[in-house]
Amino acid sequence: MDGLNCSGLCAADLVKSFGGRRVVDGASLSVARGEIVGILGPNGAGKTTTFYMLVGLEHPDSGSISIDGADTTFAPVWERARRGLGYLAQEPSIFRRLTVEANIMSILQASGGPPASRAGRLESLLGQFDLGRLRRQMGFTLSGGERRRVEIARALAASPCYMLLDEPFTGVDPIAVGELQEIVIGLKQAGLGVLITDHNVRDTLSIVDRAYIMHEGRILVSGSAQEISQDSGARQVYLGDRFSL
Repeated sequence: MDGLNCSGLCAADLVKSFGGRRVVDGASLSVARGEIVGILGPNGAGKTTTFYMLVGLEHPDSGSISIDGADTTFAPVWERARRGLGYLAQEPSIFRRLTVEANIMSILQASGGPPASRAGRLESLLGQFDLGRLRRQMGFTLSGGERRRVEIARALAASPCYMLLDEPFTGVDPIAVGELQEIVIGLKQAGLGVLITDHNVRDTLSIVDRAYIMHEGRILVSGSAQEISQDSGARQVYLGDRFSL
């Protein structure tokens, strides 16, 4: 795959080493607008490092990254965001001492636009994520699921075209996982491209259009959820023989 001749969010032949150990070894992937793509694999497979390179928190030793045909391989984080890349980190990122509405408004203000437009967008996001009743609650008072909804709403305040979700279901109860799954599906229906990684394999595979399995820094297999679940290599290194959707 040539990342610069690929439509969507694309990575081609990414390589990254730390301390002489090759953590990502020639990984290529793509995400188009209007689809959900999973990247799964055991601990140490290179998933998080791949995410970091896509976002710009790490730079590859070789390979290329592009957003809608624009080379972003070594672009700073802010430029990738300007080109439409949103990112939800695995670690909690909510501003704990700000209210829910202030968390979202902080991004709307940074994005510019007239005050009336920002206020309208705030109300839209609060309604979309069922946050109206929580709007004046402080960040530190929220449950795991509520916090995740605020973080996704805040990421959407920058109007991205692509969203990278790193372990969005971590620390969230089963009911909230279902709510988050519906939110992710809603992002797809709104035309966003979504790349998601999570250790909750069934929860992730149940909503993706297709997925990649990483192992030892390489893409081992890619395909639909059904194809992944039946692949002998994926079962051997990650899913196990008893796995079923």
